[in-house]
Amino acid sequence: MQDSYTELTLPFGSSSQLLEQYTNASGGIRTGKLMEHLDSLAGSIAYKHMLGPGVETLGRIQETGFYIVTASVDRLDMLSPLNPAHDLRLSGQVIHTGTSSMEVAVKMESVRMGQPDETVLIGKCRFSMVCRDAITNGSRKVCPLVINTAEERSLYNLGEHMKERRKTVALKSLSKVPPSSKEAADLHSFYLKHGEGEDAVAGADHVFMADTVVEKCMLMFPQERNVHQKIFGGYLMRLAYELGFTNASMFTQGHTKFLSLDGISFARPVPIGSILRLRSQIVHTATSSQYPILVHVGVKANVVDVTTGLEQTTNDFRFTWCQEHGSSSPNLRHVVPKTYKEAMLWLEGKRALEVGAEIREQHLRR
Repeated sequence: MQDSYTELTLPFGSSSQLLEQYTNASGGIRTGKLMEHLDSLAGSIAYKHMLGPGVETLGRIQETGFYIVTASVDRLDMLSPLNPAHDLRLSGQVIHTGTSSMEVAVKMESVRMGQPDETVLIGKCRFSMVCRDAITNGSRKVCPLVINTAEERSLYNLGEHMKERRKTVALKSLSKVPPSSKEAADLHSFYLKHGEGEDAVAGADHVFMADTVVEKCMLMFPQERNVHQKIFGGYLMRLAYELGFTNASMFTQGHTKFLSLDGISFARPVPIGSILRLRSQIVHTATSSQYPILVHVGVKANVVDVTTGLEQTTNDFRFTWCQEHGSSSPNLRHVVPKTYKEAMLWLEGKRALEVGAEIREQHLRR
């Protein structure tokens, strides 16, 4: 397992020039740009696992005989704030292998300049990578992991849990099965409070989901290509993040803090020269004892065929932002679904917020 271990340090604390490239409008770090690095690092780790720790260059895919793509990103949870005055260390390794898949765990740590032992865990991210044959594009077997220590066995079990959890979540997807009785009751109660009568008119405390849509269309240039001559997945993550952040900020009417990337699915690659339509939408809002305002945002990426007008979904992104006590907007505006499809999105957002709250609670207990 240690053969695939890789780390990268971004010296924000010691390089003002580097920090300038990553500084956002609030003086913090551009999280979207970090997502590009996380995806690139996960890919590098997966190739290192397949090619061996001594290999430093990938070479041509045709000569290697295989290529690796990101199948999904399970979660990215921000557990501590990013500090621009400290360096940021990104590290990770393959923790589980299947027949043609690899689970990659990546973490971000803040490191005080001159104090390498003083680290703070910033966030954890989990990637699922799959290996494909360079000629047939079919699945390709990956090198199995050799487990040597109890710690590695624990990480392997975590990777197994991640894989099984994805299967369970897929089986319980609202696109396949109806909501539970409790979810149906919650939705009905919410509808009675906000979705009928005088309250059915959007007002100061609620907004219809269809009215929260923010879109962006872009031409995909070759400068953003990956080694497979497609648009780099990390770049798509950054675009989706920034559009989602914009939408969350306009919806909450104030500054928002990024909490988690709740999931990304990669359905198909984005070709160079294609037109990409990004569509963001607020799908759920809530409040908690820790955060007075929580906003869950879905961003869908579609490739548009300009000759026919047809669109194909390439990626589905889910993010959560919040506002903290002392800096939140005066009122939480609830997002109200009007159609059955929107109601299912509302419930999916509710599920994501509940999972995120559970993960943050576990981190606080530690």
